[in-house]
Amino acid sequence: MGIYEELQARGLIAQVTDEERIRELVNTGKATFYIGFDPTADSLHVGHFMALCLMKRLQDAGNKPIALIGGGTGYIGDPSGRTDMRSMMTPDTICHNCECFKKQMSKFIDFSDDKALMVNNADWLLDLNYVELLREVGAHFSVNRMLTAECYKQRMEKGLSFLEFNYMIMQAYDFYALYQKYGCNLQFGGDDQWSNMLAGTELIRRKLGEDASAMTITLLLNSEGKKMGKTQSGAVWLDPNKTSPFEFYQYWRNVADADVLKCIRMLTFLPLEEIDKMDAWEGAQLNTAKEILAFELTKLVHGEEEAAKAQEAARALFSQGAAADMPTTELTEEDLQDGKIDILTMLVKSGLVPSKSEARRAVQQGGVAVDGEKVADIYAEFAGEDMNGEGLILKKGKKNFRRIIIK
Repeated sequence: MGIYEELQARGLIAQVTDEERIRELVNTGKATFYIGFDPTADSLHVGHFMALCLMKRLQDAGNKPIALIGGGTGYIGDPSGRTDMRSMMTPDTICHNCECFKKQMSKFIDFSDDKALMVNNADWLLDLNYVELLREVGAHFSVNRMLTAECYKQRMEKGLSFLEFNYMIMQAYDFYALYQKYGCNLQFGGDDQWSNMLAGTELIRRKLGEDASAMTITLLLNSEGKKMGKTQSGAVWLDPNKTSPFEFYQYWRNVADADVLKCIRMLTFLPLEEIDKMDAWEGAQLNTAKEILAFELTKLVHGEEEAAKAQEAARALFSQGAAADMPTTELTEEDLQDGKIDILTMLVKSGLVPSKSEARRAVQQGGVAVDGEKVADIYAEFAGEDMNGEGLILKKGKKNFRRIIIK
């Protein structure tokens, strides 16, 4: 089985421009490919995780990755998946975020001996002359066609700035520049980037008369069709200072039964033969699958030692509460407001405290934790979707536990 067939079997491939050409490139190790990362924060998050794993898989198969840091496009902001305009970042912030990305990517990609490249599109985008760009590139873009792109259509009602409208042109120019500078013949990206990626292949064809290819990766969605990687406190980060290894482990340990095998197939490096055997697992076996998923992904991001610590801590948490015998509180959708429940209400409904005033006092005194993480904010809220599957473990004091689930 070639790497292309493995990507298919893992459910990672969404759309391709030329399947046979891409198959030949990656299976023979002749692809020089890039994936772009816009530095919108000082850490990568779970949304980038699949892209990093894909780069590792393809590099292991002999292909050459280019990690493109969007130091230039970060000045504009990608409108894809947005209902409003992104906040403008300062040059210092963009530079700082780019440096943070480099450190995290090195855990997945081998940059030694020219096996991979890390480049910043600020190196060419910031020096472009506007009039020259209009003449050289703008003439090859149809506004009518651009407006049919999904990333623009969803913004038209609320307003699309001319700044963001240029994002597609900038991304297309990236592929054009990388093709000329490094022989980059293939671009990968999330399925929501398809229009931007096609713009790049078309620009290369029109300007250079050459063929370049693009392939989108399946978006990581849960069984309800929502993007994975969000918790009640926000994104699940790869930086241990923003999301601890334990929190990271617990996120994957608590995925819904319907999502665990898909996540193992798409995200881990376990052999497909081993994963295929898990397809028949059910009941208690799915809890074992969740532990495998959580351990493997935590090991990838934080190392085996931290993964082992997180697993041990998680098991200890459950054993202290008598695991399967842990008292459980079942909430209903009626207990939620806008799909969430605040920590004080959750404490009262769990029976751990008799009143909200006592709940407030317990939080303020540092005696409340959710999934092993102390809750210090009396206004903290938790999403109902985080209570699916194994639910959340609510703790008051040292020995009082409740498992909180949604019926």
